[in-house]
Amino acid sequence: MKNIYKKFGIGLTLCSVLLTAISCENSSSYEDELPSIANIAVSNDAFSTLEAAAINGGVAGVLSNSNPNDVSGDYTVFAPNNSAFARLGLDESTLGVLQTPFLTNTLLYHVSNGNLPSSAIAANGTSASALGGLTRRFVSRDGSLFINGSKIIATDITAENGTVHIIDKVMIATGGNVVESAIALQSASVFKNPELSYLVEAVVYAELADALSNPAAKFTVFAPNDQAFINLGTALGLTFDEPADVRMIDKDLLTAVLLNHVFAETSKDSFTSELNAGSYDTLGSDAITLGTYNNGVLTVSGSGNTSPANMVIPDVQTTNGIVHVIDQVLLPQ
Repeated sequence: MKNIYKKFGIGLTLCSVLLTAISCENSSSYEDELPSIANIAVSNDAFSTLEAAAINGGVAGVLSNSNPNDVSGDYTVFAPNNSAFARLGLDESTLGVLQTPFLTNTLLYHVSNGNLPSSAIAANGTSASALGGLTRRFVSRDGSLFINGSKIIATDITAENGTVHIIDKVMIATGGNVVESAIALQSASVFKNPELSYLVEAVVYAELADALSNPAAKFTVFAPNDQAFINLGTALGLTFDEPADVRMIDKDLLTAVLLNHVFAETSKDSFTSELNAGSYDTLGSDAITLGTYNNGVLTVSGSGNTSPANMVIPDVQTTNGIVHVIDQVLLPQ
C-alpha cells in the first residue's frame, strides 16, 4: 500500500496520520495499519480544503470511523482535491461563503456506503447512490472515467474504513427541481451572497416557473448569474439596481430569451462530461452553440452573442435536470 500512497502524493507515515498523542517513537507497532479516510485528507496538502470543509461541515468524524450502516463497515469517497475547490473560488479561507447545511450535504453527496473499487464501476448509464439517497452517474469519455461532470483522476486509494477516488471538480446536487434550485441560489441558501436573484425574478415575470418545475422533464439549463443580467441591462440602455428591474424588459422578449437557455431535448439531461461542441436546439426559436470541451467545461453562445459565455458553476444536479451557471445571457439573433 505504501507504493500506492507515494504514487498519488499521499506520502503517508504513521506519525503524519495519527490524530492521537502517540509518539513517533512508539509507531513501529502500527506500521501495518491503514489510515482512515479522514486521515488521508489530513496527511496530504492537496486535500487541505477538503479537510477544512469536512471540519466545517461536521463530517470529519463520520469519515474517521467505521460505517455503521454497511455490513462492510466501509465508505467510498470521491474526494475533490484543492484544485477542484479552487474552480469554485474556494479554499480553506473562503469556505465561509457557503451555508453550513449546504456544505454538509455537498460533502455527503461525495460519499457512498460500502466499497466501490474502480473495477466495479461500469460507465455510461450506471449510477451509484450517495449518502442521503441521491444518485450520481458514471460517464466514459475519451478514455477517462467521470462521475457526473467530475473526472476521476486517481483511483483505489485504500483506507482503513473504505476506498478513496480523487476527482477534479466538486459535485453539487440541490435535492430540488430546476426552479427550486435557482431559488436556493437566489435566497442565500447555498452561497451567503446570492448568485441567481435576477434569473429567478425573470423566470417568475415570464411565467415559466411551472414549466421548469415539471418533474417528468430532464432539462439541461444554462443559468445566467446576476452579473450577466446586470450587463444585459447595460447593453439595453437600462440600469439594473435590483432584480425587479428585469421587468423593464418587454415580457415577450424576456420569455423568448429565457427559453433560449434550455435544451429542447427534455428526456435526457447532460453533464459537461456528456456534452460536445456543436449547435443545439432550444425551447426558444433559436439554437445555441457549444464550444470545444476543455478541462471539464464548454463555452456557450447564442446567435446574438458577440463572444461566448463561460461556465462558472457547471454540473449542478437537480431532480429534473442539470444546471450550468454561466456569465452571460444567451441572446437570440
